Amino acid sequence: MIGPRFALILGLVGGLSGMATQCTPRRAPPVVAAPPAPVKAGPEIGVVATPVPLDAANPAKIDAGGGFTYAGGLHLTSNDTSRLHGLSDLSVTADGRLTAISDDGDVFEAKLQLDAAGRLVGITDGKLWPLKSPDGQPLQGKEHTDAEGLAVLPNGDRLVSFERNHRIWRYAVGPDGQWSLPAPAPKPATIFPDNEGMEAITAYPAAGPDAYIVGGEEGEVWLCRLSSECKSLPPQSGPDFTWGLTGFAPFAGSAIATLHRGYDPVRGWRSVVRFISDPTRPLAQQRTSAALHIEGAMPRDNFEGVSLTAPPAGAPAGSTRIYLISDDGAVSNNQRTLLLAFDWVAPPMPAPLPPKPVKRPVRKR
Repeated sequence: MIGPRFALILGLVGGLSGMATQCTPRRAPPVVAAPPAPVKAGPEIGVVATPVPLDAANPAKIDAGGGFTYAGGLHLTSNDTSRLHGLSDLSVTADGRLTAISDDGDVFEAKLQLDAAGRLVGITDGKLWPLKSPDGQPLQGKEHTDAEGLAVLPNGDRLVSFERNHRIWRYAVGPDGQWSLPAPAPKPATIFPDNEGMEAITAYPAAGPDAYIVGGEEGEVWLCRLSSECKSLPPQSGPDFTWGLTGFAPFAGSAIATLHRGYDPVRGWRSVVRFISDPTRPLAQQRTSAALHIEGAMPRDNFEGVSLTAPPAGAPAGSTRIYLISDDGAVSNNQRTLLLAFDWVAPPMPAPLPPKPVKRPVRKR
């Protein structure tokens, strides 16, 4: 979701563009294919997965720069429900099981299809069902359904962060895959804007089995535990004020991946994924080991979720697989629900410097 900061951006640019376009003929808005009338959500739904190239003008292109390789992308729709949209975060397992949450309070589960090279080519076994409240009833009303972040703890419990009615709920998952009724989990002791709350959340095993990191859209960050209160960490800010923090994912050891997205009507959507060495250390001691920029001719939208996995079969050895999901309901009916995959291979370590020559003392005669 986007909040007051983006409304300000739209207002500022809209005022300027309005003066420039008073004499310009208005074009009719493009016709957007809408899903059928709303039907009851799932759980089983058919999913239409349309391939999306990295560059529509050069479909064979896979080099995304910075050591990242495009591993396939899909535009997701469904003819069975109008609720497959607004996906705000995701988690993908090494065997390709996808779980996502939506800002309408739904859970979407599916199985990814990969080809022999490990590229994302399809999706099957789609299910869509509503999150439940502590009383066992499906969540109702935007104030209560606006789920934005999803984290999976080492024991399999799910943490879901919500905006508007700002809270974090913990759901245990049984052997049959069913989610329990939720219990409250510690959240930062701060006041969030109505629609700029806890967009990012991830498990953080480096700090303990019950630890997780929470991020606000304005870049604030906290380290939380189920067993204690949240503590403030250095912020993770975007390139400028048009950017918001939207996603976290655990990386190797103490490192994490951050996802920021920016928008204005002139430049459109942009996103960047960064690998941060240790978010608990002072900013001056944090190192960005890689950055994936979604810009230019690449598929751009309101990317709000990021997930990392081990490389699937066929992917480059030693690589990290990155999945991104977009929320299609931010500012335009022309947005899409996109699921993109990338592979990143760490650059080789530089060769060690040759040893310095040993200076031997000169004997004086």
